[in-house]
Amino acid sequence: MRTMYKSKAHFISIVVPVFKKERIIVKHVKGLYRVLNKLRYRSEIITVIDGRIDRSEERLRKSAIPTVRVIAYKKNQGKAYAIRHGMYRARGDYVMFIDAGREIDVSGISMLLEHMEWYKADIIVGSKRHPASLIIYSWQRKLLSLGYYWFVRIFFGLNIRDTQAGIKIFRKAVLKKILPRLVEKKFAGDLEILVAAQANGYKRIYEAPIKLDYRLGDITNAATMLSIYHIFTDTLAIWYRNFILKHYRA
Repeated sequence: MRTMYKSKAHFISIVVPVFKKERIIVKHVKGLYRVLNKLRYRSEIITVIDGRIDRSEERLRKSAIPTVRVIAYKKNQGKAYAIRHGMYRARGDYVMFIDAGREIDVSGISMLLEHMEWYKADIIVGSKRHPASLIIYSWQRKLLSLGYYWFVRIFFGLNIRDTQAGIKIFRKAVLKKILPRLVEKKFAGDLEILVAAQANGYKRIYEAPIKLDYRLGDITNAATMLSIYHIFTDTLAIWYRNFILKHYRA
């Protein structure tokens, strides 16, 4: 049965997980602010400092960018944990997260919001594999992305071509139901939140195009290979929790 939503002026919360980004974080958040300021929605930016290990928090607080909230804790916990930490504190009825880097073009946020409206969606997933996406990344990454897509499609039945791109938007009502069930802290949080949504009957999950250039990132090859291993093991853990333990069903 199709869910119907009343038209209203939406309030957007954008969660930005921050880890070792002192060189670029202020510039990144200022770019986010400029994009949001042009939209027809009210908005807030929630930066979550995932461990006080550099000057990211200090630089954000000194920048005094309007509508930005800075949340920090001492010990690094992982990207998925930081995103959830920010989502719990989000005031908007639309809650988005975006990676704190230069890879994803923040001007594409408006496209995701338009897709939320067009499709009356529960979740919009920024997707590298959308036909209209503009993506620059190596053939090795393309191969890994394709392999992971088929792995997720076969083992989880998710009709999403890209679960891992670091930009997604959710209705707050969806998050209220599924956030308490999430446990991933680091590598497979993007997948877990989609699996939990599907397990609770949310079917209106769609993809939107993004612009992404991995050349602008700061991820080393060694870190990438290590991440692949952890994503795989964490994905198996999500499968076990979902299909054996039935953990995600509220």
